Amino acid sequence: MTPPDASHVLMDRIQSRSAIVGVIGLGYVGLPLALAAVEAGFQVLGFDINPSRVEAIGAGRQVINYLDPSLMRTALDAGRFSATTDFSRLSEADAVIICVPTPVTRNRDPDLSYVRASAASAAAALRPGQLVVLESTTWPGTTDEVVRPLLEAGGLQVGREVFLAFSPEREDPGNAHFGTRTIPKVVGADDPASRDLAVALYEAMITQVVPVSSAAAAEAAKLTENIFRSVNIALVNELKLVYDAMGIDVWEVIDAAATKPFGYMPFYPGPGLGGHCIPVDPFYLTWRAREFGMETRFIELAGQINTAMPGVVVDRLARALSDHAERALKGARILLIGAAYKKNVDDTRESPSLVLIEAIEARGATCDFHDPLIAQIPPTREHPGLAGRRSTDLTREALAGYDAVLIATDHDAVDYALLSDAARLVVDTRNAMARRGLPGERVVKA
Repeated sequence: MTPPDASHVLMDRIQSRSAIVGVIGLGYVGLPLALAAVEAGFQVLGFDINPSRVEAIGAGRQVINYLDPSLMRTALDAGRFSATTDFSRLSEADAVIICVPTPVTRNRDPDLSYVRASAASAAAALRPGQLVVLESTTWPGTTDEVVRPLLEAGGLQVGREVFLAFSPEREDPGNAHFGTRTIPKVVGADDPASRDLAVALYEAMITQVVPVSSAAAAEAAKLTENIFRSVNIALVNELKLVYDAMGIDVWEVIDAAATKPFGYMPFYPGPGLGGHCIPVDPFYLTWRAREFGMETRFIELAGQINTAMPGVVVDRLARALSDHAERALKGARILLIGAAYKKNVDDTRESPSLVLIEAIEARGATCDFHDPLIAQIPPTREHPGLAGRRSTDLTREALAGYDAVLIATDHDAVDYALLSDAARLVVDTRNAMARRGLPGERVVKA
């Protein structure tokens, strides 16, 4: 029989650090969170469906380029962290945190298959006195309408015997100034016991916890953060096109505007959106809003603008080749700098670089890439034909064989001085050359 004070027992275990924390999904969100839990004094079990990743983590090998592998090895050596593919061991955990992807389908509908599978695994091993927290970004209502029924299917009641909350991940891969422990954590739940337990768990690991009234409010908060970024990036992408037509440098304009100490926040244009959040998350709200008969015109317009940017960049590349090299894009050899979606990370999810490679080759050119962090393009659902392509070494001799270099991702480790000195033409979507004091007649902003 379940004791009536299940929440008090779990609270004592959390506060005494005797609770075992289980983390489902050991990627860019789950693995840093697992290590933060270890650092806070918890015993941690990590779960992942990828055996090779689990093996690499168990061996202490670096699986995320910006995550210090010594943190993982220290946790492993101390016996406070282990990784497994055996999801039946979820019963050992007092708190289960779900950190799995939430992509969209080709029709931009939510794909909750990873969330459902993880929640089902948690439900199969569920016992009284456990807390389950969903961190995966999703539409408002997912925790209550999707996860809760799976947990309660076995007869245990959320809020009395088991507990459920939502706390959106806020990882910013590669950010040297803010990490898992220092980014404030929003926590929401639909009953006081679940909220109190989730708040206590994260307060043990994170410097600031921000409770909200419900799981749906926390889900909406995360979507709002990413929609804000998507809309503002779309705005500057559109301004770039307008100012370019006027002969005005949008980068100079943004830098000037950013000197205003109030009422303005700088966002920067680029070749398109990438990563696991901004290109995807806004459409979760668009999909959900349709169920309430609401339109999300700003969100959808921003998506259209950002999705169109790779095509704009390829047109700019073709124009630059015509203007500066007096040749067509068709038949040209192009070297693209950066396959990752963002500087200084080794992540190709939703990367506009992959769209650019395909678009350039569709115009009759050949396109190689150089990325100091990605030796080989991994398999992706959207770009299966690019899987296995390998990064080209960036040398003076290699550059001599290309008609143009296209900077899509401005990794710090790229030798921009070499590009300035040896490339025939540089088309720069990130203002990387000018920021390093390397402008010139052969450098074109795009």
